Amino acid sequence: MRNLGKGQGLGNGKGLGSGGGRGRNNGGGLGVGGSCVCAKCGEKVAHQQGVKCTTLKCPKCGHAMIREELLNQNK
Repeated sequence: MRNLGKGQGLGNGKGLGSGGGRGRNNGGGLGVGGSCVCAKCGEKVAHQQGVKCTTLKCPKCGHAMIREELLNQNK
């Protein structure tokens, strides 16, 4: 039997989605403190809460900064 009408479905809605991904950095922020480091010249500046290091430019050479903890993970 085929349903051709425009009615609301009568299913019981028991989906099997798994979801639950943790995203970048395993779902955890890196916390307060630490440093932003220039990946090019190594210049360090103190990390400011609420400001992503990647939005900062190195005061010495103008290259993009990265969180020190992330730079150390990639080595």
